[in-house]
Amino acid sequence: MIKTLINDLIGIEYPIFQGGMAWISDGRLAAAVSNGGGLGIISAMNADARHLREQIDVARELTEKPFGVNIMLMSPFAGEVAQVAAEEKVAVVTTGAGSPLKYIDAWKAAGIKVIPLVASVAMAKLVTRAGADAVVAEGSESGGHVGETTTMALVPQVCDATELPVIAAGGIADGRGVAAALMLGAQGVQLGTRFIVADECNVHSVYKDKIIKATDISTIATGKRLGHPVRSLKTPFSRAYLKAEYDSSVSDADLETLGTGALRLAAVDGDAEKGCFPAGQVAGMISKKQPAAEIIKEIFEAAEAILRSADKWVK
Repeated sequence: MIKTLINDLIGIEYPIFQGGMAWISDGRLAAAVSNGGGLGIISAMNADARHLREQIDVARELTEKPFGVNIMLMSPFAGEVAQVAAEEKVAVVTTGAGSPLKYIDAWKAAGIKVIPLVASVAMAKLVTRAGADAVVAEGSESGGHVGETTTMALVPQVCDATELPVIAAGGIADGRGVAAALMLGAQGVQLGTRFIVADECNVHSVYKDKIIKATDISTIATGKRLGHPVRSLKTPFSRAYLKAEYDSSVSDADLETLGTGALRLAAVDGDAEKGCFPAGQVAGMISKKQPAAEIIKEIFEAAEAILRSADKWVK
């Protein structure tokens, strides 16, 4: 069985996190992943404190195992949901879209493991000095908000830059990805897109079907002009957004407005025309819907088999 520092740090059976995806990662999905031996994560997204408390309550009704909360620091409610996480003493807080430095001390005082998402070596060093417990190094292959550096290039550089355990994210959907991440120096992995098709994920069936039907060239990154690119499936919305992005007559404010509410239209309403469907480049590798626990077990059985046979390459 694959066991790393992450297993003992968090108290989980498998060193795998479920990514915090807005309108997708709710208490039900988080509980299912945690019950399956990984770390389920609730997305605080752009919602307020009340919403987060409700989802934490849902998770606690469904699991007694550790789960986490992901806080998007660009959210107008970041401060209040950061306080909720501390008050509720969730096992883990992961962060994205900004610097978590002003919240780390309060979270750690509440006994929470703080694991920021980083897309660069500089940010990894910054949160290491600030007292983080581990980092998620996320490459540009991932869905949602992305950086510039690929997982293959980012993970080993982050591993060299910090003594903290590193969780690899972006471009991982099966046992091969887990094995590769461990060989790059990671102590665990984080998956998002694969868990969208979990049976316990409440996302609209249209979203799941689009993931199942995706190919290797089905995603596109938009929003670079605004400084926060997002990788999503190619749809009428994403193609129109890309066209507007390169139209000088369209202002940045108009671009921001164009994207407002598009994720909810995809995840909740299943609007194939106006919705934005974030997905990683691994979407083309996902071919079936499964319970979350089955996904985890399948991935790690495959990873173990790959690692056990690795000596065939070295004599």
